[in-house]
Amino acid sequence: MDVAQPKPDSKKYSDLMREIENGTIKVPKFQRDFVWSIEKTAKLLDSILKGYPIGTFILWQTRERLNDIKNIGNLQLQDTPEGDKVQYVLDGQQRITSLFAAYHGAKIQKTGEKK
Repeated sequence: MDVAQPKPDSKKYSDLMREIENGTIKVPKFQRDFVWSIEKTAKLLDSILKGYPIGTFILWQTRERLNDIKNIGNLQLQDTPEGDKVQYVLDGQQRITSLFAAYHGAKIQKTGEKK
């Protein structure tokens, strides 16, 4: 059996956002809830603007369908197109969620947080 080995891949910010928008990158439900503060998200965006590395994301590409997060804040996410592979976020969910929410101006209600 020939198993493909993981390989590093580099994505532009705009490509990452588009892949979340079109449903090819998904956050699986087994990930913890979003917990980052607005300050932590601001620091992440500041690092990007300064050209600092923000770490890697680990994505699992598969044709399997897992239960996934259906929205980020007040934004409804698209389903993965039928027949397409999906990439599930295994590491970097807080960063990806923060970036997507900031890009679209979404408000995220964290569990137990007042409106």
